[in-house]
Amino acid sequence: MEVPSIVWILTIAGIVGLLAFDFFFHVRKAHTPSLKEAAVWSAIYVGIAVLFGLGVLILGGTTMGAEYFAGYITEKALSVDNLFVFLIIMASFRVPRADQQKVLLFGIVFSLIARTGFILLGAALINSFAWVFYIFGLILLITAGNLLKPGSHDDDESEGLVVRLAKKYLPASAHYDGDKLFTMENGKRVLTPMLLVMVAIGGTDILFALDSIPAIFGLTQNVFIVFTATAFSLMGLRQLFFLIDGLLDRLIFLSYGLAAILGFIGVKLILHALHENTLPFINDGEHVNVVEVSTGVSLSVILGVLVVTVVASIFSPKGKAKNAVSGAKRHAVEYLDLNYETDMVERDKIFARMCREEDQIRKLPEKYKRLIRNETEFLELLRSAHDEHDKAQVRADAKG
Repeated sequence: MEVPSIVWILTIAGIVGLLAFDFFFHVRKAHTPSLKEAAVWSAIYVGIAVLFGLGVLILGGTTMGAEYFAGYITEKALSVDNLFVFLIIMASFRVPRADQQKVLLFGIVFSLIARTGFILLGAALINSFAWVFYIFGLILLITAGNLLKPGSHDDDESEGLVVRLAKKYLPASAHYDGDKLFTMENGKRVLTPMLLVMVAIGGTDILFALDSIPAIFGLTQNVFIVFTATAFSLMGLRQLFFLIDGLLDRLIFLSYGLAAILGFIGVKLILHALHENTLPFINDGEHVNVVEVSTGVSLSVILGVLVVTVVASIFSPKGKAKNAVSGAKRHAVEYLDLNYETDMVERDKIFARMCREEDQIRKLPEKYKRLIRNETEFLELLRSAHDEHDKAQVRADAKG
């Protein structure tokens, strides 16, 4: 279905308007969003995406609507997976909590621009060369295989290539200067870590697009649907980060679910490539009579896999144990970093979360306590956080 130019213009204007609103009303003034703020705005952005999808369903028909929702759900699931990497990058650069919103919004804008470029390139290739579906399918199958590797979201693993390159080739000041990208140090204008983390997030976004775009092209070749499903899946990602920050480690089966989804779409793409085959060394360049997977089946498989994955993760004893261990470690590190959160009320909340997670760890069966790596170092980290909290209490009592 050909989408009129006016619809394209209004849609792009609406997306740009939402991004501008997000910046001027939420991000420009650095602050740590509350759980309520993150929940409300996450719900609003999901609601906008669903309303847009209903508009597509009514005006474009059942097939177009189903393609949009299948694409949106797949891209949203992939964007949640990407939050693991964002969390690791920001921990690596020790980004202050109040400034993380700006980093995330930059990542969303850069990702949208990069993925739009990939979408246009992918559409041009598909229109000219049907064999591109083979390549897209293989990319997704390889990505699915990589997701099945253990420890794919472990922050104890070595830093990603993009992060290492940014730190090596873009030397910067040791400390942040608010949310500034440049600062003065010893009379010289130098980069700040804020610019480095944005470069790292932006570079990582490009790598994410390599599996994201083939995945959605496996569900629809309608460029308007590909673009809007991708754009709306990215909208609200900033709020979602703060909403599920403490639950990311709980989703221990998410990578398996995404591997199943990407593997399924990869097979779907290869079947479609065989059906449209023009390569002379396959069936003498003739189309291959194979079964093609409908959009309805694709949507059902994607929803089913995600529901099973999330439910299994939430009720998994191992997931709860891993969430407690990684949460206690992360919150101890955040509390000890005096630059991470300067608001005393927020610092007390971080410490309280760490204490709750400590209690959970004490109650764990012995087999789950093995999830603690370098136990001596881990316990010393928690003790240091308690010591710092005691000192803060003494200072507060002295002022009082």
